[in-house]
Amino acid sequence: MTAFVDFDQVWLAYNDELLAKGQFAVEDINLKVNEGEFIAIVGPSGCGKSTFMKLATGLKMPSKGTVVIGGQQVKGPLKITGMAFQAPSLLPWRTTVQNVMLPLEIVEPYRSSFKQKKAEYEDKARKLLQSVGLGGYEDKFPWQLSGGMQQRASICRALVHEPKMLLLDEPFGALDAFTREELWCALRDLQAAQKFNVILVTHDLRESVFLADTVYVMSKSPGRFVVRREIDLPRPRDLEVTYTPQFTDIVHELRSHIGAVRNSFGKAAAEVK
Repeated sequence: MTAFVDFDQVWLAYNDELLAKGQFAVEDINLKVNEGEFIAIVGPSGCGKSTFMKLATGLKMPSKGTVVIGGQQVKGPLKITGMAFQAPSLLPWRTTVQNVMLPLEIVEPYRSSFKQKKAEYEDKARKLLQSVGLGGYEDKFPWQLSGGMQQRASICRALVHEPKMLLLDEPFGALDAFTREELWCALRDLQAAQKFNVILVTHDLRESVFLADTVYVMSKSPGRFVVRREIDLPRPRDLEVTYTPQFTDIVHELRSHIGAVRNSFGKAAAEVK
């Protein structure tokens, strides 16, 4: 099976001066992700997780190596991806449904037909909002929504143009525990229904184990993948699984790997398997 995401010996230095000095933000990244797979990336702060995301979306080009997404070598920003961040960043002068529709005004082929199909696109956005529990809030403004509601809308905005891959950079980090778990379930259901790839960057190990098929641990800067852990918990997963010994054991295992990374002075001992 051809990998949907394929990083082949990828290194990145942020400028020519750092490249000349051999100072890299990430180094020797090798990764293959199957179509429809959900992966999570964890590691200490400043290890290069967000840099990896920029490489995966084409916002940064590698200094060495190649990145292939969906069978095409990445040479610039990708249209087949959607992104959501810790801050929802909804436009305050737009209603919730208008915020969700924003990519359809920008991304082809939707942009060229937006005026003619605006009603159709609005219906699409409303249905997406309803699928994450925001029915009845479509015409509210961001300031009228809770933080969790805003993040649901942000994820809908990232998905409305039907990307093949969703990239999430600490999307639930600012939310309370109850709301965060609600959004785990909303994301779980969306991904199960639509089968898009997901790359999730998170500091929450429980989150990574609950959502992902595979969790990768990154080393300290310069970042590289040092542990690959398949999550062999059955799907669909409900929140009750987070209280099981098997789940807890995986979380503790990942925590020990990150502890080893934090305490290492050279390359981490556990290499990607």
